[in-house]
Amino acid sequence: MSALMTSDQLAERTARARAAAVAAGRDLGWDVSAATVLHDVFSVVVHLAPSPVVVRVPTVLPRHVDAEQQSAQQRVELDVAAWLAEQGVPVIPPSPLVAREPVLRDGFSMTFWEFVEVDHDAEPDYARRCGSTAELHAALRDYPGELPFLSAADPRMVTDALADLAAYPELITAVDLDRARREWEVLGPVVGSRPEFEAVFPGVELQVIHGDAPAVNIVPTSGGELFSDFELATLGPVEWDLASFGPEGEAVYEKEARRRGLRGLDERVLRFVNAVGMLRAVSCLALAPQLPMLADAVGPAVEHWRATPFAGGLDELLTGSPRG
Repeated sequence: MSALMTSDQLAERTARARAAAVAAGRDLGWDVSAATVLHDVFSVVVHLAPSPVVVRVPTVLPRHVDAEQQSAQQRVELDVAAWLAEQGVPVIPPSPLVAREPVLRDGFSMTFWEFVEVDHDAEPDYARRCGSTAELHAALRDYPGELPFLSAADPRMVTDALADLAAYPELITAVDLDRARREWEVLGPVVGSRPEFEAVFPGVELQVIHGDAPAVNIVPTSGGELFSDFELATLGPVEWDLASFGPEGEAVYEKEARRRGLRGLDERVLRFVNAVGMLRAVSCLALAPQLPMLADAVGPAVEHWRATPFAGGLDELLTGSPRG
């Protein structure tokens, strides 16, 4: 069993990521004399001040993700964000000062983005932002690239996490872990296979989606709100981007989607993506050794999950027989 990283180890990782970002910027000829860490959770985000460039350096990754897979995922993110910017969609675009490719430096794979002034006083209205998500979906319908089905769910991560968590009884009880594994037996095959999904949910249209709660990943600026963080962009049902926002957010999305000529939300798919989302939250406990704050941060989600029906109440639909 791996111990949780100490505060000193976390600070050292942040320093290494910042140093790698600064070194990469310096190699590109930029003035990085006032480089500042803006954010540090799953990634260390560094503003290479005074240059107008922000570097995102992922530092907390599932154990199965290798450098090649990470770089491929980052290329998708860069391509999707750049394409949306070209269509006039309000996004934080890749930096125009560097080639649109991830950069490997000192063991980190990083991406470079245009710096924007964040309005730190803005209060997020997530329900209203669900309406903006419909705007994003309308644009993404025309994205020309081919993306894999629901790669945002990262089935390999969930499978590995539910195996690894047996070594961490202090993070999850045996009863909870047993339920999570039984739920994954029901949900996993549908998440991991487009034909399986389409067999269970016939007629539900798929399209390119953000993949990671776009209403949360909106950055308020003095010039308006900008979509960001397309790391998990994928092909999937639009409901995936509405998971966990609840009836109010769903209603706002539905109204805006109808106004834009998009399909409405499918109630069964919503239950499915909410169930998968909660199981992914439980699985994130396996990342706590790399990011100890998750042990507490995931707690409310686990409490909520315990109170929900097994597999979102869809086990009979997904398998043909109830398994709760």
